[in-house]
Amino acid sequence: MRCLDFGGLLRIALTELRLTPDAFWRLTPAEIMQMTGRDLNQRPMGRRRLEELAAAFPDQDKG
Repeated sequence: MRCLDFGGLLRIALTELRLTPDAFWRLTPAEIMQMTGRDLNQRPMGRRRLEELAAAFPDQDKG
């Protein structure tokens, strides 16, 4: 079971969505993330995935 980043969720709700505290407490974390278009279960990209993408799509010189 993953821990919920409550501080991050609160920051999103108050700054991006501009929810009032009352509205925040009436919503579930999943509802708040749905409002932002983010996936609650999505984890940040790790180094391994970044390296896979860099290998698949290398930077190219435009010169």
